[in-house]
Amino acid sequence: MPLLYYWRGDNYRRDLDMGAGYHLNQANPLMHQIDLGDSLWAFTRATDGRYVLAAELVIRAKTINRPSFRYGRYRVWGDLNTSRYFKVEGEPSIEQVIRALSCRANAAVLGRSFQGHAAVRLITTQDHQILREAARDLSLEPRARILPEEKLEAALLLGGRELVEPLILAESPGIGQARREYLYHQAPSRHRRFAQELQKLYQGKCQICIWNPIKVYGEPLCHGHHLHWLSRGGEDSIENMVLICPNHHGAIHSCDAPFDYQDYAFDFSDHREGLRLNLHL
Repeated sequence: MPLLYYWRGDNYRRDLDMGAGYHLNQANPLMHQIDLGDSLWAFTRATDGRYVLAAELVIRAKTINRPSFRYGRYRVWGDLNTSRYFKVEGEPSIEQVIRALSCRANAAVLGRSFQGHAAVRLITTQDHQILREAARDLSLEPRARILPEEKLEAALLLGGRELVEPLILAESPGIGQARREYLYHQAPSRHRRFAQELQKLYQGKCQICIWNPIKVYGEPLCHGHHLHWLSRGGEDSIENMVLICPNHHGAIHSCDAPFDYQDYAFDFSDHREGLRLNLHL
């Protein structure tokens, strides 16, 4: 069953500046009632006050966030190939369309019908078709591109701004200037330090398959991986990292496998692979 989500304007703009994530969070368990392959439609408020469509996420995964996560327990992930972010400035108002849907948004100020847990609402298949038609001629948001996370992690580990900046400029992803400056100046030293801490904690072993390259080759070949990707606004902290072998690292990025805190496992759609070593999460 499809969903409709009200993305507060300040949160939408901040999330886009941090790096388009193609995921959304909520404290309401209704968020996980959506079926894989269904659409979550998100609308927001443009800077001129009009309510406009912001995104259609075609859901490929549902995960649970860590207990302390401030934006809610439930997370859904949109398919990167079929999901869409729309331009919001200068686009037509969606207010009357939303008021006509089955979810009964009757407050005088539309956003007040979508506060707290009510920010996410079930809609019908007919509502979904109405929103698809409303989105038919909308322009896509050019900033909603995913920076190659594996390359970013390697650049952070191997160097500083001299490696990170060319990668970001070459890809031209939708990351705000403040976020770029953080990735240029602070993240490289933090990432190296946290990766070294994980190497020491796990004695160089992959937390998933327990492969030990130090025993085989005498070198710490496993990688520090961000569970919530930096390119999608994730934190650069040891609580957001695991130590994994190059094979698992490549598979997670290639398959866009999100991490689920419910069972501490990566979701590969057709199967899950959990952490066999976990001393810090």
